Amino acid sequence: MPSDLAPHELRVLVAVERERGFSAAAEKLGMSQSAVSHSVRSSEAKIGAVLFERGRRGATPTPAGSRAAAHARRVLRLLDTLAAEARGAAPDPADDTVAGPLRIAAFRSAALQLLPAALERLTARHPGIVPEVSLVREVGAGTAGEVAAGRADLGIATIGTTSPIPPGLVGDVLLEEGYALVHPAGHAAPRSLPLVDWTENCTSYTRRWWSEQKWIPAATVRAEDDGAVLSMVSSGFGMAIMPELSLVGAPPTIEITDLGPERPTRSVGYVTTPELAGSVAVRGLIRELRALRPAAVPTAPRCSPGGRGAYEARAPVRPDLVERGPSQIVGSPSNCGDRLQRKA
Repeated sequence: MPSDLAPHELRVLVAVERERGFSAAAEKLGMSQSAVSHSVRSSEAKIGAVLFERGRRGATPTPAGSRAAAHARRVLRLLDTLAAEARGAAPDPADDTVAGPLRIAAFRSAALQLLPAALERLTARHPGIVPEVSLVREVGAGTAGEVAAGRADLGIATIGTTSPIPPGLVGDVLLEEGYALVHPAGHAAPRSLPLVDWTENCTSYTRRWWSEQKWIPAATVRAEDDGAVLSMVSSGFGMAIMPELSLVGAPPTIEITDLGPERPTRSVGYVTTPELAGSVAVRGLIRELRALRPAAVPTAPRCSPGGRGAYEARAPVRPDLVERGPSQIVGSPSNCGDRLQRKA
């Protein structure tokens, strides 16, 4: 039976994995290199696995090392939470408070449109909480990967039936947002414009849906993120298909066209670890996100002969494009989000 790892050993593992070297980790920790090397060897003996490949370029974590470091970060975070919540415990659990960092990973539009109001209300109730927000693109592991790796307490992620919450994490859907066609306002032939797109990661279901839409061409203009896409469309460089959160506050230089009742949608939710789900800070942020949900997200733009849709004040909608049918509208499969799904 291996001996338990001590917190200081966990901190060494995390530092070596992060710094990719014993010397750099030792400097960060204020230890000698030999002490760091000894600690890693001791941890490897206790665990029964090689955690790092040693070489001229430093220390590269093995698969066992990456997994061990992720668990180590989560254990250390739980120890911090234990101390913080014990200090803030009240006779009535409803009055519990907490102080310290709250690490949040979010993709760009969620960080801009969902977090500010929720964090304002959370910190008003718990002034000691210090939010730390990291912008993480929903590509590959995305925000959920940051939570699983122990680098974030909560992630705002795109989730759905074809890409459920990753094993070992818990979470739920906060809202569903639709996609719309956006193009320069007043352009005489917006369908002739190049398609502007940005890289996202789609599920196999999403790829199949987009592949069935024969009217969708490949993107001819690439941008770094949805903000750059919106800016390029606004400047007249092309058209794009974008989710609602990306279109909040869209400038009047663009027009937004509904893609119809069967437009693609994506579910936006939160993910966290089971051990932090009941913590004061994480539970409080989830509560505020749910409370703000009805007001924080605009209604999907709807076009009809009698109305122009939810975005009229910021960006006029083009019902004439919708009336021509979806075969007249162009879009792209790659900005559909990690877990985009078609609304039935």
